[in-house]
Amino acid sequence: MVAVGTDANPLDDPADAAALAGHAAALVDAIAVALPGWAEHTVLGRWQAWSGEEPTAEIVAAAGEAAELIHAEAVPALRTLLATDVDEQRTNPLSILRRATRHVTVALVAVGVPPPPRDEHAARLFPDDVYDLGPATFADLGPSVHEPGLVWGAAKAHVVMARRRADD
Repeated sequence: MVAVGTDANPLDDPADAAALAGHAAALVDAIAVALPGWAEHTVLGRWQAWSGEEPTAEIVAAAGEAAELIHAEAVPALRTLLATDVDEQRTNPLSILRRATRHVTVALVAVGVPPPPRDEHAARLFPDDVYDLGPATFADLGPSVHEPGLVWGAAKAHVVMARRRADD
């Protein structure tokens, strides 16, 4: 759950603020459920595609550890970000998820999967993401995250635009 602070912006319609908080909570909840499976599937899928073999217990354990670590890092950071007033947010949920993919990268390196060739543009924008893991959209984590991501983005945009109109 994402809390709505008592220091709500006086420009906000209380119903809009409550809706945004609810959509933020739904987004974090959807990510919290999907993220571990995405991490495991990514490690196992990349390993299998590279090796052509079924994963060993060691590979499965590495995938499980990556899933636990990415969840433990990303979910609290997302809750903190989305509980922050929209005008004070200095990053976005996808940026947090992109940074947290390093746990999947560590697992892939540990099990011996070589990084794939990279597009120059992606390499320049995300130099540390040598496996091109970073999600570009919420749907990249799975279909269950797509709609909550869109709805939260629309609710945030609505609150920001309403504030700008009220401020004028």
